[in-house]
Amino acid sequence: MAARILVAYATRKGSTAEIAQAVGKELQSAGHEAAVSEMKAVKSVGGYDAFVLGAPVYMHKIIELGKFAKRFRDELGSRPVAVFGVGMAPVSKKPGEVEEESNLLSASVTPINPVSVALFAGKVDPAQFNFLMRRMVESDKTMVGDFRDWNAIAAWARDLPEKMGL
Repeated sequence: MAARILVAYATRKGSTAEIAQAVGKELQSAGHEAAVSEMKAVKSVGGYDAFVLGAPVYMHKIIELGKFAKRFRDELGSRPVAVFGVGMAPVSKKPGEVEEESNLLSASVTPINPVSVALFAGKVDPAQFNFLMRRMVESDKTMVGDFRDWNAIAAWARDLPEKMGL
């Protein structure tokens, strides 16, 4: 029987939204009903069998995820939840950054225990930034480009129904 899955995401520049859409398509291809929605637009989570929550990671802070998890704590706590973050840690040269940000993702939804936590590289497009942010990216020598690994994202999404017991 097909499960109803909500893929809820937060985004600032659209990269996380595009990943959420890709996750939703994979779940639909597996025969499930997947609704993809920005977290701010979600008024109720009733009627869903499982949840996939995604959020960007900026300067070691998870955007919106904790607020969403707190708002719907009871419903999320009684059904399978998977979490993904989008940031630059996966392509960073700093040791331990992926583990640190993965731990932040898990902690942001406490007391919910996600069935799967993933951290994907994102996209940095200075054309989307205001003047101050462009200067910060330049001075910090932040890597610029689209680092999303669509194959890894699809593979993670395809594994979710089994991990969620669906």
